Amino acid sequence: MARHIVVGDSRVQQIERKDGRRSWTIVWPEGTVHTEADRFLRLHDGSGTQRTYAYLLVDHLRWLERECLVFATVQLRDVERYMVMVGAEVRMPLGEPWRVGKRPYGRSALSTPAACLKGFYLHQSSLGINGELGKKLDKSRLPSRVDRRHSFLGHVKSPLPINPLAPKGPHRRHPKMLPDGARERLLETVDAARDRLVVTWLVDGGLRIGELCGLHLVDLHLRENAACGECRA
Repeated sequence: MARHIVVGDSRVQQIERKDGRRSWTIVWPEGTVHTEADRFLRLHDGSGTQRTYAYLLVDHLRWLERECLVFATVQLRDVERYMVMVGAEVRMPLGEPWRVGKRPYGRSALSTPAACLKGFYLHQSSLGINGELGKKLDKSRLPSRVDRRHSFLGHVKSPLPINPLAPKGPHRRHPKMLPDGARERLLETVDAARDRLVVTWLVDGGLRIGELCGLHLVDLHLRENAACGECRA
């Protein structure tokens, strides 16, 4: 993601805390905190999800301002229209785009902004803002036979939440696991300490690539009884 100074528009602000942790919020062009966005992002304080949601949400907030929409009156069809536009491969006749220089989201990537927007508007609904939109987003479905077979105590599984904003159609299959001995063969081919660390942590920690790339030094607990008090010996 390209970094540049944003002038005259809402932007993501990184916050450095005294304990070394980082948080992200959204501020207005004049630098004041965007209250509604900040309340939602605080639910994921200090996590990689907070950072991801902040950048996804600020894009949506810029679009709302461009369309002259407010939280109290935005409807499901408006949010669906936004999801179509951020995934569009062609530029439509809508005047000056609000996402200058940004590529459209792919099919699999659209699930993340869909989850972000659903969570944001459900949070708004819980505060008494636009309850009608909250009801339309708060949908569920009965578990299928596959859902029951793949879950512990599947025979008593309750209805599953669904996201009306998520892309429709078949989902990407779960990636295949590495074959036996793949780790050892990979470690034999890499010749840098960094690459050996990446291979080792991805295999041993079960981390996704995005989770590994989002780690900071403060996230690592390398000493017993560290000052953060969040790690067990």
